[in-house]
Amino acid sequence: MGEGREYVSRPDEMGNIHISEDVMAVIAAAAALEVEGVGSLAANLGNDLVEMLGGKKNLAKGVRVSSNEDGSLTVDVGILVKYGYTIPEVAAKVQDAVFSSLENTSGLTPACVNVNVSGITFDRDAKRPQ
Repeated sequence: MGEGREYVSRPDEMGNIHISEDVMAVIAAAAALEVEGVGSLAANLGNDLVEMLGGKKNLAKGVRVSSNEDGSLTVDVGILVKYGYTIPEVAAKVQDAVFSSLENTSGLTPACVNVNVSGITFDRDAKRPQ
């Protein structure tokens, strides 16, 4: 399948289905950004250097999906939490959202979803949660 990309494979009754890790990362990023309290994704998971040097822009810059030797998935998500939200609660909701989104869209169950909170965002116009 070339291009140096990594693929996650799952058997199907008619053959195999190969899903790019990049596609899985975009799905995970979309799920994380839908969680209330997430300000943005944090681009601190090793992709920054490529972007700074003019490399390919990654839509899921704060997400890394890797397949383990046993075929399971490990997902690392870097987020910035909005000021006023409880960090452990937001992180737990991100874990749940990413886990269920990947499971529902790809049929693959992640072994773990690691959430790395890199900072806090301040939005002067937004109201604090009750």
